[in-house]
Amino acid sequence: MLKAYAIAATLVATPLFAQDLSGDLVSDIAGNITRVSGFAGEMTVTMGSEDSTRSVKEVLRFEPWQMLEELFRDDIVLLMRHGPTDWSKRDPADVAPDDCENQRVMTEEGKQQMRELGILMVANDIVPGRIAVSQWCRNQQTLDALRAGMLDADPKALDDVSIQTVPDLNLLLSLQGAPNVTAMRKLISAWSGDGASGPMLVITHYTNIAELTEFSVYEGEMLVVDPKRDNRVLGYLRLKSAAPDIGHFDPDVVEGETDY
Repeated sequence: MLKAYAIAATLVATPLFAQDLSGDLVSDIAGNITRVSGFAGEMTVTMGSEDSTRSVKEVLRFEPWQMLEELFRDDIVLLMRHGPTDWSKRDPADVAPDDCENQRVMTEEGKQQMRELGILMVANDIVPGRIAVSQWCRNQQTLDALRAGMLDADPKALDDVSIQTVPDLNLLLSLQGAPNVTAMRKLISAWSGDGASGPMLVITHYTNIAELTEFSVYEGEMLVVDPKRDNRVLGYLRLKSAAPDIGHFDPDVVEGETDY
């Protein structure tokens, strides 16, 4: 799919490998993957256009570095929490999943970050083969922003990709929410990648992900899950700007956040 795609390592003298893949990616966008420590790697994008509306300031960090090859498998699952939201507004009791006027929704900055995440993913050849998303407004907004970025990078990126709203991914134990993570676990476990051109992207909520994996994830973060290994978490992908939020992390951690 990629027009230009390269991987380099800052900790070794020569690049691990580089590829020049032909396809439909917009010609002025190129992805780059760099090793930045013994454990972490970063994905960036180079854009030749001077159009500021298409600029990408974000960096996509992943860990561990040894997971790199796994990221390009069609049979993995990217288990994602919705993008950054406005924590000055909390969900009132019994708010409906589609009641966007009365629930916590994404910030404009968060939408821009998710758009850039979409560009970074496509530019670096991480394009979902299927997308399943919660009904909640912040999740739908995350999908809209991701999709805008992905299509900006490549107008054909999501051709033939199944995109479904799945109530079983709704906020755990809330109104019209999932009673448990059994259905979500089955959804992930059943993914084999057969016939798909990329991994399955599942956009859900902090509580659901924590219940299933026991991992605490930032807004917009993705865990890389391997259904072939009993849904083992292989690592994570998240924007370098991602940080703990006041809703699910200790206030001291949030206030002390400097570089994630």
